[in-house]
Amino acid sequence: MTEQLGLAGMPQRLFSVTPTRLATWHDCPRRYRMTYVDRPTPQKGPPWAHNSVGAAAHNALRAWWDEPLPRRTVEQAGRLVERHWRPEGFRDDAQCDSWLERTRSQVVSYVDRLDPEDEPVGLERTVGFPSEVLAVNGRIDRIDTRADGDGGRRGVVVDYKTGRWVPSEADARSSMALALYALGVRRVLRLPCDTVELHHLPSGTVAAAQHTEESLLRHLRRAEQIGAEARDAERSARDRSADDPMDDVFPANPGPLCSWCDFRAHCPAGQAASPTRRSWESLTTQESAGSDPAAG
Repeated sequence: MTEQLGLAGMPQRLFSVTPTRLATWHDCPRRYRMTYVDRPTPQKGPPWAHNSVGAAAHNALRAWWDEPLPRRTVEQAGRLVERHWRPEGFRDDAQCDSWLERTRSQVVSYVDRLDPEDEPVGLERTVGFPSEVLAVNGRIDRIDTRADGDGGRRGVVVDYKTGRWVPSEADARSSMALALYALGVRRVLRLPCDTVELHHLPSGTVAAAQHTEESLLRHLRRAEQIGAEARDAERSARDRSADDPMDDVFPANPGPLCSWCDFRAHCPAGQAASPTRRSWESLTTQESAGSDPAAG
């Protein structure tokens, strides 16, 4: 409000961000512009099959915890994958059916290792907090609590992964999104929280990291730096004419990820940087290699 009114000497309005928004700016300012600034939003490409796989697994696990305790069974987990399956982006019915069975098997195997009575305190829970320059909010797959050894409970951020890459402790520790989620849990749920975990469904791996106050602060300061860059670019865009492409304010960052960009059709730099991928190609690559999908 104060930024809009231009009141001298008053604090500026906090810039609202999510971890995804920050990551989009960091990866490619051009994609950030098409996602968050351009209106109407440029038309996206077709849906990706690996996104369909990831969404089905995430939605099934959310629904499983929402079931009454007697129905939290491995059989129900398999049925929930079927219920939330969307046949989008696949090459044909045979590939779609194969990946449905593969995803169901992974979710069932994961659920079989869970204690259905160990209720999470949050499922797809939105948390947020203000910093000096940002208003951060984001949605967490799951929030657990664990005994801290002193008679209290501490929050644990759980993020599901369904791709072929098996995460490590270093991946969990270096994730800015997970660190921001931990800070959000502290603010919204009033729980001490410094543990973050990546749960890899295909392998059953749990990559956990324990943050310190210093490491959380480092992630927050990095988020503020990225957010300030995006905020300044958006301010500059407001001062430009509608027909100005603003390529200097939102430059492309061409590289291998351009093959998987939803806005590839609108970006000559991205088209020149990497080959066009078909919507199911990440899955066929993994099928031929005999490993896991590149989803989520």
